[in-house]
Amino acid sequence: MKFHFLGTTGYHPNNRRQTACMMLPELGVVFDAGTGMFRVRDLIQTETLDIFMSHVHLDHSVGLTFLYDVLYQKEMSRVTVHVDQSKIDVIKNQLYNELLFPVKPNFELQPLAERVELIDGSTVASIPLEHPGGSHGFRIDWNSGQRQGRSLAYITDTTARVDADYVLSLNEVETLVHECNFPDGWEEHAELTGHSCLTPVAQVAEKAKAKRLYLVHVNPLDETETPLDLDVIKGIFSETTVAYDQMVIDV
Repeated sequence: MKFHFLGTTGYHPNNRRQTACMMLPELGVVFDAGTGMFRVRDLIQTETLDIFMSHVHLDHSVGLTFLYDVLYQKEMSRVTVHVDQSKIDVIKNQLYNELLFPVKPNFELQPLAERVELIDGSTVASIPLEHPGGSHGFRIDWNSGQRQGRSLAYITDTTARVDADYVLSLNEVETLVHECNFPDGWEEHAELTGHSCLTPVAQVAEKAKAKRLYLVHVNPLDETETPLDLDVIKGIFSETTVAYDQMVIDV
């Protein structure tokens, strides 16, 4: 199964990267709807689309307003946006305020559940995270069929710590996609903004016994191909890759 990185930076896009958006086309699953959301259109393979929102800061939600074009001439039976109950009114009344965006596209808003079953019988579990305004991560587990035992977690917009509650939910995850907005040395700013530095993210992956780690939500001010120096964490978690826009991996 293919996992597509459609937007791998945060806050604002740059010449190399769009903001947060990931997709599993074979399941019709999207994680977050940042500016990378426009790329979903060319990848749709299913009649349903489930968009799981970590939170509604604009770099993760503005792509919901792209849905008219994303869904244009697509035969969809259902498009569902899964979002924390407390943020539903924000999407309805703020993002789609008539002075900002006059007509809401045709999708349903569903309060984020602890667990959602997908079209192939796999499950998405939501994971509470600490971040200004609140956030959630997600973990998919395949519990039957040829993919039994496979797993993927998407963790964004939180400050990584090995003793954080969410780390328990990542136990032995196969593929960990984790935000890393800052290099080491920016810990004070990471705490202030609710984001992560490199070494703590690697320590989380090691503590969780993940098999591999992909870094996203990297600093948009750094437009180099590899904005984080992975040599720093070789001795902690060597199976680490800085993801880039339109990167595709097998999960």
